[in-house]
Amino acid sequence: MINKTPKLTVVGAGPGDPDLITLKAIKALSSADVVLYDALINESLLDYATEAEKIFVGKRKGCYAYQQEQINELIVSRAKSHGHVVRLKGGDPFIFGRGAEEIDYVRQFNIETNMVPGISSSLAVPAYQGIPLTKRGSSESFWVITGTTKSHKLSQDVCLAAKSSATVVILMGMSKLSEIVSIFAAENKQDTPVAIIQNGTTKNEHFGFGTIKTIEQVVKDKKLSSPAIIVIGEVVKKRVKLTSIYKEIKEEIVS
Repeated sequence: MINKTPKLTVVGAGPGDPDLITLKAIKALSSADVVLYDALINESLLDYATEAEKIFVGKRKGCYAYQQEQINELIVSRAKSHGHVVRLKGGDPFIFGRGAEEIDYVRQFNIETNMVPGISSSLAVPAYQGIPLTKRGSSESFWVITGTTKSHKLSQDVCLAAKSSATVVILMGMSKLSEIVSIFAAENKQDTPVAIIQNGTTKNEHFGFGTIKTIEQVVKDKKLSSPAIIVIGEVVKKRVKLTSIYKEIKEEIVS
């Protein structure tokens, strides 16, 4: 079609707020010939790709526009026919985003590959609710764990994390919430604070606060669902008031 050098740039779109895109990501989008984008990106970001063909390859409500193998093949074919392909993925593509898998596949075809990190939802979503993942005297470290593995089971790392004093952030874990709660309860952590934040950093954000003992009822009462992030740890009680973006929370953590 055109005589351009085939190239792939995997780009992190950030957690949802379009203002959290990086300058380097904007530059990549502006130079794109094709953008393959996922469901969780803010579609206003596509406006930066003024000259590009835009193809939705994401997943919505359990339905896949493309299987992963088809996405891999589409990247290669479009790179060869059009030139610069930007693979736009929510959050950071190297944190449960399959960005590394796609780069590994494309490199087999001697196609130039680049990666632009994004702000991970695992960090930004709690921050937008004023929750510090680490705080002196409360948490010295944090875990970021996938709630659903490739085999559709809960990661065994949750069991290890429940034994620690670290903050635990679980992505893609809402369908496994009962199992997560049981694991922490078995470690005598029924009173550990929990936050669940749905559609974090976006205008559709919803959230609920409770403890391991109460969070399932909170989810039911507030009708919380995926996509959501689960934050477990004492830092949930240490959230700070952010004047510009903080939403007043009238509910207190139920002990």
